[in-house]
Amino acid sequence: MIEELVKQIESRFAELGEQMTDAEVISDRERYAAVGRAYSQLEPAAKLAASWRHASDDAAGAEELLAEMGEDAELREELGSARARIEEVEEEIRLAMVERDPNDEKSVIVEIQGGAGGDEAGLWAGDLYRMLTRYAERRGWTAEPLETSEGKYTFAVKGDGAYSVFKFEGGTHRVQRVPQTESQGRIHTSTATVAVLPEAEDVDVQIEANDLQIDVYRSSGPGGQSVNTTDSAVRITHKPSGIVVSMQDEKSQLQNRERALRVLRARLYERALAEQQAELAADRRSQVGTGDRAEKIRTYNYGERRVTDHRIKFTVHNLDQVLEGELDELTDALQGDEKRRRLEAQAAA
Repeated sequence: MIEELVKQIESRFAELGEQMTDAEVISDRERYAAVGRAYSQLEPAAKLAASWRHASDDAAGAEELLAEMGEDAELREELGSARARIEEVEEEIRLAMVERDPNDEKSVIVEIQGGAGGDEAGLWAGDLYRMLTRYAERRGWTAEPLETSEGKYTFAVKGDGAYSVFKFEGGTHRVQRVPQTESQGRIHTSTATVAVLPEAEDVDVQIEANDLQIDVYRSSGPGGQSVNTTDSAVRITHKPSGIVVSMQDEKSQLQNRERALRVLRARLYERALAEQQAELAADRRSQVGTGDRAEKIRTYNYGERRVTDHRIKFTVHNLDQVLEGELDELTDALQGDEKRRRLEAQAAA
């Protein structure tokens, strides 16, 4: 079975390599980009397939020499090492070929909202905004602010594969620390929620103009004072779903309307995905990428400089680096867990 899978990987990778140098493909920008993405996605599995071939050849060679020459300790050790490597690589190949989340290549819209904890929750939401935008920049993606206000931040992360990373940040983030305003040094617990939405294209979600109620008003700053003399702020209500999106950061009504529509489209797409997933599985918690805000996913403990991800019971002790956007260790662990669960689900199907 594994040899057949290796053959399929080798054949498909060779086919994609040929397409990458095909003049007809190169002349078609969209097709060339799609082939390039497929090639990049398959490349890790192709490297594993080559390792499996190499280990299999080593094992076959050792077995042949043992049959010809009789028992030899060094050859026996070489055979054992090759077989162990084959077993290890087979598992890695199966994980590498697990069916991907169809939204993984999309850009995302991220919404952060202060939760329990009063003013401290709003400050924590700001810390998370800084952490996640820095993480996006470290990964080579573009973080685009859409709306910022007291304790609430909405931004887009544009780049291939953004959802495959940021989907793990959706949920409730809890912080345990001594607030700057705390005079007696008592530790407070605050939360902020993060919603991660795959950014939907027009082809993903169709929005009828008749389903929208669009209101314009003057944007306001902290305390309610007006910060604009024109009706540039926009509130869009999607009447069938009841979803309301407001934008006021831009001075142009047109820009605020465009941003609000992007967020609305992403929210409608997320809702459709959640409904689809609920139909496929009675337990939504077994699904990946639902963006369930109610679930506490991670705790940041300042006293112990510790970050614990409760979904996979994984702890790191580099809080300062994590808050600077160095989330790769957490992401790698979560992606590995996702692949193992998907592999188990495929095997049980």
